[in-house]
Amino acid sequence: MPIAWDREAHARSAGLRTFPLVAIATCGYTLLAFRVFPEDPEAQARVIQGLVAGIGFVGGGAILKQRGGVHGTATAASIWNTGAIGVAVAYARYEIAVVLSVVNLLTLLLLSPLKHSGDGERRRGS
Repeated sequence: MPIAWDREAHARSAGLRTFPLVAIATCGYTLLAFRVFPEDPEAQARVIQGLVAGIGFVGGGAILKQRGGVHGTATAASIWNTGAIGVAVAYARYEIAVVLSVVNLLTLLLLSPLKHSGDGERRRGS
């Protein structure tokens, strides 16, 4: 939710609805893979592989090209990361889910000002 809140607060293309749904869905599909393929880790891996590709497609929808620039890549990467958080929770690897969440949120909060200051430098240098 903190990642979703950050994206929503900055009026990004995905926010309070998208991020929890991605996390819940990836967790749910992973849990179903455990149930359907309890003795087949390769089949479980294929389910996760499909999730990774599908989430990449969803994230791709957050990327916009306009006025000679590309926007939304951090939101797309955050969506992809949120899927990994859901899989980590399904595997009961809460420490991984927490680290992924914290690093994602800190990246958005702490590195955005640096990115924006660099944008200004590029504009002045053009």
